[in-house]
Amino acid sequence: MWYWARRRLTPAGWAVVAAVIIAGGVGTDIENTVTYQAFALMFVLMFFAFLCSFWFPGKFSAVRRLPRVGTAGQPLPYQIEVKNLTRTTQAGLTLLENLADPRPSYRDWLGYEMAESRRVRVFRLAQRQRRTRNPFRLADVKEAEIPPMLPLGTAEARGEILPLRRGILRFKGVTVARPDPLGLFRSFLRVPAAQTVLILPKRYALPPIALPGSLRYQEGGVALAAHVGSSEEFVALRDYRHGDPLRHIHWRSWAKTGKPIVKEYEDEFFVRHALVLDTFDEEPNSEVLEEAVSVAASFACTILTQESLLDLLFVGNQSYCFTAGRGVGSSDRMLEVLAAVQHCPDKKFEVLERLVTNHVSTVSGCICVLQRWDGARRKFIEKLKGLDVPLLVLIIVPKGGGISGAGGPLVDAAGTLHVLEVGKVEEGLRKL
Repeated sequence: MWYWARRRLTPAGWAVVAAVIIAGGVGTDIENTVTYQAFALMFVLMFFAFLCSFWFPGKFSAVRRLPRVGTAGQPLPYQIEVKNLTRTTQAGLTLLENLADPRPSYRDWLGYEMAESRRVRVFRLAQRQRRTRNPFRLADVKEAEIPPMLPLGTAEARGEILPLRRGILRFKGVTVARPDPLGLFRSFLRVPAAQTVLILPKRYALPPIALPGSLRYQEGGVALAAHVGSSEEFVALRDYRHGDPLRHIHWRSWAKTGKPIVKEYEDEFFVRHALVLDTFDEEPNSEVLEEAVSVAASFACTILTQESLLDLLFVGNQSYCFTAGRGVGSSDRMLEVLAAVQHCPDKKFEVLERLVTNHVSTVSGCICVLQRWDGARRKFIEKLKGLDVPLLVLIIVPKGGGISGAGGPLVDAAGTLHVLEVGKVEEGLRKL
């Protein structure tokens, strides 16, 4: 009802509704006050405006020109071309966007409510502060004014939307709105225009960071290097030996010398990092998970500007490993993967531990983005330290939260463990 009223009523309409409520409360004593007359007049005006909203002779088509991707928290401007399909001039129109229904499933809503109840008990947050954030809201959309359109003419409106969450933002259509003759209530005509745009995670600027690890030989030689995108370094030409691949034959030299000559290559050593993202959370769209994804996206953009490979490891409905860098994939592709990451309430943290330990022999260092610091995660970091893997551990905590027992296996590794509080993540990253 609130959504319906915000779209239908104009600012003047809201003023009249407020006056009707006040006059209705004050004018109950009709023998000692004449306020009831104002109530009757304004009620009739609103009723007349409501009836006029059912009559809107018009027909339109609309085409959006959306960019391919946007970023959470950053305005996304775009153009909308509206065509008047009637033979009358149309003026004073407003364009409203119709997004997909943002209401969650019962399971997601229940998970959010239970997580919020636990957080209120643990951190003693005020209940009114808890209700100021709607984690399921998709975006804030601005109304767009449509210039006057001649019969069968077109006009361009400038739309702007502020995405609040990463993921796929779905547009169902647009609504053309026209106020009634009194300017209190708006008539609607809905135009189908289904479209989607991918919203990437928010990113933070990172300071120059000496990432853990160094050049490392990739076991498996040329085949594995080619698979992960490492180029082979040309060394010299030599005589053909039995077993050399035909693709290495240097045909020009064979033509000159009259005997087969092959190109000799040497496997390159290169830096390869693992970016481990902790997705194990019972609450959907939690602030901690969203900040963890944003931190991972920030590192992905930074690392992939260097001559190195990056393996993104996380667990969703199954275990995932995405590799990018050195021609295998770009930072844009990695951000698209991170935009689709969801929380994992059904599996245990040991699934991610097995995925990382099976993969860790090929990496130069490991960056771990965790959502909390408990026994399972402490054991995981201790195992990686036992394997002599250089580490950078980032722990995301809620507002006003912290971690206990932060020393553990990292007590002798100064600067390895960093705690980032929601709302102060950017400030914490500057101190790395």
